[in-house]
Amino acid sequence: MNAVFTEFEKGVREVMKEFPDRMEVYYSLLQIAGGLGAERGTVIAREIVASKAPDEIKEMAAVLLKKYERVGQPLQIQFTAVDGREVSIASLKGKVVLVDFWATWCAPCVAAIPHLKALYDQLHPKGFEIIGISFDDDKDELVSFTKRRGMSWPQYFDPKGGQGKYPMEFGISLIPTLWLVDSKGILRDLNAAEDLAAKVEKLLAEK
Repeated sequence: MNAVFTEFEKGVREVMKEFPDRMEVYYSLLQIAGGLGAERGTVIAREIVASKAPDEIKEMAAVLLKKYERVGQPLQIQFTAVDGREVSIASLKGKVVLVDFWATWCAPCVAAIPHLKALYDQLHPKGFEIIGISFDDDKDELVSFTKRRGMSWPQYFDPKGGQGKYPMEFGISLIPTLWLVDSKGILRDLNAAEDLAAKVEKLLAEK
């Protein structure tokens, strides 16, 4: 995907030479910044904030910058799961944690569940955990769905769905989004879906 977004950026830069003030150009750059990851994405997002882009796009770029600044920092998540479990990243020190922003109504999220389950079954004994941050607004449906699918990891629920505490605090607008936290509680990856198993194994080996 990095290669795809890099080529996309080249094309957008060419269009930008001819149409430097078009909103579509800055919106495309914002998409690229979101797809390329923290290092390159931060540079592009800062460029957008300092540009002549519409205020709406500048605001979105600022949110993305704030998200990227979380990488390398402790991730603060604490809640009571739908099954009553008390969950916090702090209490999971020593574990590698996948934070899965998802919803039962999101087709790509649902399609990824068998892979997540297989990975969880394989690596949970080695110290791998998953925390679900649901965008659902129907708690009963969430509980029923996760039971049917055999998803044993804890789930966060807010009746506001995608407008709830963590989606808004972390600037998550697209799902599925997968974040990886290392055994010290530090956020390491904002785009963990690609090569997820290899990334988890690598973090587990750091312990």
